[in-house]
Amino acid sequence: MRRFDRRLLILIISVLIIILLVGGWWLIRRTAYSPTRGQLNAYASDPSSRPALITNLTQPCPGAPFRLPSVGFVGFLYGDPTAPYTPLNRHSGVDIFGNGDPDTIPIYAAYDGYLTRLPDWISSLIIRIPKDPLDPSRQIWTYYTHMASLTGDVSYVSSDFPPGTTEKFVKQGTLLGYQGLWAGVGAAPILMHVHFSLVLSDANGSFRNETHIENTLDPSPYFGFNVNAGNHPTIPVHCGS
Repeated sequence: MRRFDRRLLILIISVLIIILLVGGWWLIRRTAYSPTRGQLNAYASDPSSRPALITNLTQPCPGAPFRLPSVGFVGFLYGDPTAPYTPLNRHSGVDIFGNGDPDTIPIYAAYDGYLTRLPDWISSLIIRIPKDPLDPSRQIWTYYTHMASLTGDVSYVSSDFPPGTTEKFVKQGTLLGYQGLWAGVGAAPILMHVHFSLVLSDANGSFRNETHIENTLDPSPYFGFNVNAGNHPTIPVHCGS
């Protein structure tokens, strides 16, 4: 190969490497974007910022089937890549951060369904909805967790639903428990909140593993407002946003 050809080849390869590096950096920045990261930091460090961030909805938005399960800052969004999540392992639901003490901020059923609490569930409940109100051809589930003390030794789930409860019918707005700090065995706690996710059924009609986002649905159309991190929602969220 002639010297000129070799230099041209090196130049082309160098340009391609630069394009790949710049493109990769742009893609990482884009996919790692969280529209609530700044507000979440403020919410944690400055209690005076909290009232302006809280969504206080006790009824479903017009035309929407679900009510928000708790009053608070909808600060960790669906598909959010903020740590401890990543662009490759995104948040599979929404986290609602209440302004108060543990065991004082109520959590309510987002929709009618049949409630189950497995025997080993300290802070969690799941509600089966036989017909998805937006797609009656399928069954879905609503999942609620973090209803326990920091150490997990005290559950804040309502006494109406002891461990082992199976298929107990509850109406929308039924009190399920209270927000807590328990993050699970070996998991680092964050602020007091409830995690809510909308879970698909598996082939056997049971619920899928909600920790994987591909097993869940974006709750936005069910709430009637945008809670999808990729769609840059207005904060605080509100009906029609």
